[in-house]
Amino acid sequence: MPQVVLVNPLIPPNTGNIARTCAATGTELHLVGPLGFEISDRYLKRAGLDYWPYVKLHYHESLEAFKTVHQIRRGRWLGFSVSGSCNYVSFQFQADDWLLFGSETTGLPPEVLTSCDQSLYIPMTEPNVRSLNLSVSVAVSLFEARRQLGYLQ
Repeated sequence: MPQVVLVNPLIPPNTGNIARTCAATGTELHLVGPLGFEISDRYLKRAGLDYWPYVKLHYHESLEAFKTVHQIRRGRWLGFSVSGSCNYVSFQFQADDWLLFGSETTGLPPEVLTSCDQSLYIPMTEPNVRSLNLSVSVAVSLFEARRQLGYLQ
């Protein structure tokens, strides 16, 4: 099943909402530091409500620590960015994909985006809207991957 990776997330409620989505779908959530908050942050806990026991949470202190885990487990890195090269609905997801998302203010660092096997974007009609909320982007991407892989039955 695809996994969600947040690289340097900054806003606790976004991460909490993403954790809740991951709990509901049985999806592993990887947080790659440094984080813009403490994992014990009350806003993070509140956004995740009482679903934290159901989150398959992995914390990696750095990108290098995360890369070590990825080397063992394998799978494609799919970087989501407003400057991605492929529309996410046109892309064929695989069960071992890692869906990577960057911080709310800067997105994925360039060195991470260039390390990805593919960069994807979520199309938006209004050119004056810079991006979607991080938790929304994760949800629509994860559910499209799950739909393609037959996990929504």
